[in-house]
Amino acid sequence: MAQDGAPARRARRGSGAVTLHDVAKLAGVAPITASRALNTPQQVSPEVLKKVSEAVSRTGYVPNRLAGGLASARSRLVAAVVPTLSGPVFLETVQSLTAALAERGYQLMLGQSGYDLAREDALLEAIIGRRPDGIVLTGILHSAEGRRRLLAAGIPVVETWDLTPTPLDMLVGFSHGDVGRAVAAFLHGRGRRRLAVVVGDDERATRRLQAFEAEARRLGLSPVQVVTVPAPTTLKGGRRALGELLAAAPDIDAVFCSSDLLALGVITEAQVRGLAVPGQLALIGFGDLDFAADLHPALTTVRIDGMAIGRQAAQFIVERAEGRAVAQRIVDIGFSIVERDSA
Repeated sequence: MAQDGAPARRARRGSGAVTLHDVAKLAGVAPITASRALNTPQQVSPEVLKKVSEAVSRTGYVPNRLAGGLASARSRLVAAVVPTLSGPVFLETVQSLTAALAERGYQLMLGQSGYDLAREDALLEAIIGRRPDGIVLTGILHSAEGRRRLLAAGIPVVETWDLTPTPLDMLVGFSHGDVGRAVAAFLHGRGRRRLAVVVGDDERATRRLQAFEAEARRLGLSPVQVVTVPAPTTLKGGRRALGELLAAAPDIDAVFCSSDLLALGVITEAQVRGLAVPGQLALIGFGDLDFAADLHPALTTVRIDGMAIGRQAAQFIVERAEGRAVAQRIVDIGFSIVERDSA
């Protein structure tokens, strides 16, 4: 056990996943008693149930729901958790992940967390109990309970769409901070001085905003005007946000949106109000969705190679599931600003 009471980091599949025997030993009961407490709790005393429940909480153990439950068996199933499918930004990654896994004989099971850690925890409990060969997650922030379960399960994990030097296991993504700084510098370099941001209320978009604001301060610009909208973001949210921005600061000359859908809403509202884009208002989105190049004016945006994220995540999972070591556990795919007419 670690000094703070959390379980020490476990080795991955085949070398240290927490088992029912571990739970039983910690609870001070026989494995069959621990099994009864988990599967038929009415057959054990309240005291035993309490001990086993506490041991499960401390170890992060999740019962194996597979019939037979052989630890060495491969399920040929990979689970992925994404925030939402109502917005298309993650679809490239899901499609690429599905195709790359299918080529190697694996199937993908998909869940939506809705930008909610509690919902992610519930999904993880259901997923881990079915013992997939790998789990692909969006982002690097998980609840303490979720992290315990993932580390205890011994299942290969790939975190995506983010970057950190300390992933749970493996990671493929990019720096949201670098995106924010690059966009602020881009707008400054094109003569924009009164910047604004329309941002979804999810954690990754917030980090882009914070880096954007810090870079604007470094460049000596006035405070950035910000309107926050609920995630997942929508065209409607973008229209309303531009109205709020103009009411608070009618002299803004550039807007960075945390999604292309928000940017589409901002362009629509600007046209309704007779604001020239980019003449009066430069605009940058995030995601480079299919419609971005076909808007009028065409949308300048931040391009993330979602296909590459999906392919690399699949490669990580397959290599680990088939017993091969992964030499480079962190892959930074970077990003690019696609300059079009709107900025």
